[in-house]
Amino acid sequence: MNQINQTNETNQRTVLVAVSDVFFYTKVRDALLPHGYRLERARTQEEVPQKAGALHPAAIILNMNDESLDAFRALEQIKGDASLKTIPVLAFANHEEVETWKRAKELGVTKIVSRNEFSSRTRELVEELLKGYGR
Repeated sequence: MNQINQTNETNQRTVLVAVSDVFFYTKVRDALLPHGYRLERARTQEEVPQKAGALHPAAIILNMNDESLDAFRALEQIKGDASLKTIPVLAFANHEEVETWKRAKELGVTKIVSRNEFSSRTRELVEELLKGYGR
């Protein structure tokens, strides 16, 4: 029984980070690891639904401007899968890219913020997201 509780707790504190940029991944790591979160990194669009399905993380972070990761396709796959669509998704994008923000919202992203806000409030944003989803 204790093992099951530990597994559930781990997943409740696990965040799937779909960010190939080292700068942003380091920001996430530095903001979340000291507060007991466990991170799993996805470097390609294909890894996002695969790792989300295996881990069922508490949240997913997506860089909508990532050039080596098709965040829109990953979002379509997550939100199109009945077992994954309830996982909250925190996305960040360049604040000037109105179409990116609009499309991300249409595809079901839970919250999207500017790159600057993400960098300065990473932990707070993740915690707000998790509170909103009762996790």
